[in-house]
Amino acid sequence: AVEYAKDGIRVNGVCPGWIETGFNDPVLGHLDTEELDQLVGTQVPLGRQGTPEDIAPSVVFLASDWARYITGQLLPIDGGLTSM
Repeated sequence: AVEYAKDGIRVNGVCPGWIETGFNDPVLGHLDTEELDQLVGTQVPLGRQGTPEDIAPSVVFLASDWARYITGQLLPIDGGLTSM
């Protein structure tokens, strides 16, 4: 972010938590729906996995002119998981 700032290039990242996609299957795929809901409910303060639709607005924001003064940041989007 620091290196490219002089060129007007902003560098930010999003850090999604448990998102309902096939990405988690190698680790969580052996759980049935009830077991997965129970695990997520005990680990994630908001009590559910996220969805791609939970992530997209933040990515759009960071890519927009509304975030024109934001660079070098990581944004956790994880239902509060990392705040515990």
